[in-house]
Order: sequence, then structure tokens, then C-alpha cells
Amino acid sequence: MGIKKINKNSVRKRKHLSVRKKVSGTSKIPRLIVFKSNKNIYAQLMDDTNNNTITGISSLNADLSTDIDKAKSKVDVAAIVGNAIAAKAKKYNIDKVVFDRSGYLYHGRIKALADGARNGGLKF
Repeated sequence: MGIKKINKNSVRKRKHLSVRKKVSGTSKIPRLIVFKSNKNIYAQLMDDTNNNTITGISSLNADLSTDIDKAKSKVDVAAIVGNAIAAKAKKYNIDKVVFDRSGYLYHGRIKALADGARNGGLKF
């Protein structure tokens, strides 16, 4: 009977599960999922009714490497990724999404990605 260790990531996962009870995406209005690590940020569009990923992009993509090399901070990189996911969504004729912040606070890189996606033409 050990004591359950509570850390930042386990709290985030608990919040994410509580949000996922309420938020789901369809093929017409997919869920925009955000994940961030210490160095990179990832975004993907998910259709929860069919359980499939429509498209995704991250700061590791070779297509974005020239823009990311010019970025001064990780917040700028997140904005670039947000703009890129919006451009990819346009190819699939998607203009509305449901934003899933995955339990992260809505500031910094998460907010920058959301703002970049909005600037790219996505509506939340």
C-alpha cells in the first residue's frame, strides 16, 4: 500500500480525462489536440466518431524547419505550428474545430498555437 505520487503530469492527465468526457470531435468538426514536450510541440486533428487521426504536424516537421530556425522562442515556434495545422486543415476542407488543450493551462505555447491556428483560418 504505497502512497500515490502526485506530480505535475499526473495532475494534467487527470484534467485531460475530465475535459475529454465533454469534448469530442466529428468528421466535420474534428478535435484539435495539443501536446507539448520540453523542446517540441505537436498538434493533430482527430475524428472521435471514427477513431481516426485526420492529420497532424509538429515542430519536428522538415517543412517547417526554415521558419522554426528563424523563431526566437518556443512560443514563436508554437504559433508557426498553429498556422501550419490550419493550412493542413484547409486541404481537408475543415474550417471549424473543437480545441483540446490536453489539461495544459491556456497560456504561453498553448495560447500561441491556438492564436496561430485562428490566424490561419480555423474557428473554435
